[in-house]
Amino acid sequence: MERPLFYSLSPKSLKSFLESNGQKAFVATQILKWVYEKYEFNPENWTNISKNLKDLLLENFDFNLPRIVWNGLSKDGTRKFLVAMRDDKTVETVMIPARSNRKTLCVSSQVGCAIGCTFCHTGTMGLMRHLEAGEIIGQFLAVTKFLRDKVGPEERLSNVVFMGQGEPLHNFENVKVATELMVNEKALGLSQRRVTISTSGLVPQIKKLDDFPPVNIAISLHAAHNDIRTELMPINKAFDLDRLLGAIKEIPLKAHRYITYEYLLIDQYNDRAEDVTALLNLLPKKVSKINLIPFNEYPESNFKRPSVSRINWFKNQLEDGGITATIRTTKGSDILAACGQLKSELEKDANLWD
Repeated sequence: MERPLFYSLSPKSLKSFLESNGQKAFVATQILKWVYEKYEFNPENWTNISKNLKDLLLENFDFNLPRIVWNGLSKDGTRKFLVAMRDDKTVETVMIPARSNRKTLCVSSQVGCAIGCTFCHTGTMGLMRHLEAGEIIGQFLAVTKFLRDKVGPEERLSNVVFMGQGEPLHNFENVKVATELMVNEKALGLSQRRVTISTSGLVPQIKKLDDFPPVNIAISLHAAHNDIRTELMPINKAFDLDRLLGAIKEIPLKAHRYITYEYLLIDQYNDRAEDVTALLNLLPKKVSKINLIPFNEYPESNFKRPSVSRINWFKNQLEDGGITATIRTTKGSDILAACGQLKSELEKDANLWD
């Protein structure tokens, strides 16, 4: 039987484990500093921890990080990683640089995905399994270790977005634990404003978000008409726009927070004047922000990317109508950036695991 991953443990759970094994609770703080401040993941190297306690921890927990089996550096600074879990199942995670030295990590929450969005390469894979909380945190730690070893010891990730493979709210409990660890000052210690959960619109799970850390929420909207959204996202058959927007209105928002709506722009499909009008009528303007995502073409898809002028026109129309809109800059297009494309291409390579 596999030992549980140490990185799934909350600080509170670690203290409970120590106390139940006759250890002092304060030792938890020392252990957490080794892992989350010093990025030292081998207990044998923890100089202020007794040998007996090290042995106890190693007997009960697995401290191995996900293995980086491939990485690629884009000309724009984006780094994409294929990481393998203990069972050799792989997911993608991406480090995206931005201004002010911000480095955002896009993490996966599942191996594959059950939602089946027609525009998404991951959707063609189906769902293999959920990731454990420690496997999600492990992506952050493995990439941080890579950056410190290969780029420089001061390298650090500043933001996390759950926009990789999988539907985060389908894996609700594990994503909740991972998010709590991300914003816990004794673990990853990220600001709540620097963590974003993206969902395709699982209404029952959205209704449970009041029991979730108050991080940013992004909704994969992609259409303002039910017929078009259903073509793109089969989940819309179960949870249409009326049900989705009704659930979103119940999300408790902190002051000056928005709900971000991700809108994939597809040429001559959802980039028309009537789509602008429908969006302006659908979304509450004061608390809504639309992130326009020009479609990232991949060989198996029939969808096309709109022209730059069309993308800018769509954005300007939304802003003229009173909704804040941004255009997501395409990153990493030279390193198989369409989510899932890297995984499927590289797993065809028999030399990948050498």
